[in-house]
Amino acid sequence: MQNLWETFLTRRGDLLAALGEHIQLSLIALLLALLIAVPLGIWAQNHPRFAGALLQVTGVLQTIPSLALLGLLIPIVGIGTAPAIIALVVYALLPIFQNTYTGLHEIDPAYTEAADAFGMSKPLKLVKVQLPLAMPVIIGGIRTATVLIIGTATLAALVGGGGLGTFILLGINRNDTTLTLLGAIAAALLALVFSWFIARLQKWPWRVSVGVLAALALAFGGTAVYQAIAPQPETIVVAGKLGSEPEILINMYKQLIEQADANVKVSLKPNFGQTSFLFNALKSKKIDVYPEFTGTVVTSLVKPTAKQNQAIANGADSYPIAEKLLNQQQLTMGKPMKYNNTYAVVVKQDFAKAHQITKLSQLNQFATPLKAGFDLEFNSRQDGYKGIQSLYGLTFNVKTLDASLRYQALDGGQVQVTDGYSTDSQIRQYHLLALKDDKQLFPVYRGAPLMRQDFAKAHPQVVKALNQLANRITEPEMQEMNYQVNVKGQSAAKVAKAYLKAHGLLKEAR
Repeated sequence: MQNLWETFLTRRGDLLAALGEHIQLSLIALLLALLIAVPLGIWAQNHPRFAGALLQVTGVLQTIPSLALLGLLIPIVGIGTAPAIIALVVYALLPIFQNTYTGLHEIDPAYTEAADAFGMSKPLKLVKVQLPLAMPVIIGGIRTATVLIIGTATLAALVGGGGLGTFILLGINRNDTTLTLLGAIAAALLALVFSWFIARLQKWPWRVSVGVLAALALAFGGTAVYQAIAPQPETIVVAGKLGSEPEILINMYKQLIEQADANVKVSLKPNFGQTSFLFNALKSKKIDVYPEFTGTVVTSLVKPTAKQNQAIANGADSYPIAEKLLNQQQLTMGKPMKYNNTYAVVVKQDFAKAHQITKLSQLNQFATPLKAGFDLEFNSRQDGYKGIQSLYGLTFNVKTLDASLRYQALDGGQVQVTDGYSTDSQIRQYHLLALKDDKQLFPVYRGAPLMRQDFAKAHPQVVKALNQLANRITEPEMQEMNYQVNVKGQSAAKVAKAYLKAHGLLKEAR
């Protein structure tokens, strides 16, 4: 509890900002869901033939996995709040529509007959009789949708939408339970407060209740709209994958770019979950730059020829090949850094010592397949588990884990083998061993800024600023920086700044 309180005091400003983002996302999504689902429920009550079909459609929409939905939305609407709000609306439709339809459908016919006897028109009967009687059931659906929205909104952080999910992701990635608890507790308390508030609305006239909800949503939505249309300096969006290393790199990018051009503002979007999210966002001009690795480009993002693949397998530098193939997609990479952040298959040091293992090929000595915890991307890649199966002839009992959890699973004994990167701080932190890739499955992974060609041509000062990192940062330096963030708890921005200053890349402010 002491650590949690200290973390709260240290991070209260960031927590308050994330809370505001979370409330904004939730209220906008709730208002949009109300505007869609309530009229739809009223219409369905008068068209019972379509009610069943609409219930099925809204039910199916709610079963779509959230990550899959976000991945499908990014190429269409980009990153940030837009895909998050759309996803939240989709998940909120079912409870609001279902309860609106049910509440109206189950009204005692005697009331509607009395309304007809008084000569009320359909709109008047709806406003004066049906909606007031159905309101407790409708409010119940709104309460359910609100709690669902607030919980699901934590995933907005995966697509740069902000909110309390940033604390949860950061805590998981850095194995910092206090950060995870801060985000989770704040989200849970927010859901309870909103649920209590909406329950109180049941005691108010229904038009007042709807008006209050609409006013709150419009207030937060209006702020978001104003921020979107208000004149702003040119903003360059720099994004990064999940983890301390990408976050350190994008903070270096930000500091170098803003030093090179004082008229440019850099917006950072850290902690994206998947390479495909970022790559699609880059091509659709939703982001401008993100750090990528040459090995990832040639194995996942482009299609090298058989001759090029053979050259890479023989140890050729993958950067020229990656750059040539990216150019065909109107993309380009800046000059790569020095270190090789290649994949590694990792085991505990005591396990390796007990079985006299130093090389990946030596894992074939076990009669029973070892338990392996691989992240989804490594598990499906040719330069990952698929390549291990074909080149090394090894088969593991694989459990797919989130990338941020695999080292914890290895340290806790749930798995015996996992994937990692050569610069991961957890190798030092948990006393692990990265096995030698003695058959050279993993290509060279040198990091470089990936951007569109049109962006690079329009911003030569940005390219020049980022190329200052060319052939800099060694593997020990990168591992140490990761260690400072993940284990010592320093901010990625502070660690990035310290490196740039130490190497004369960042001038002192006057």
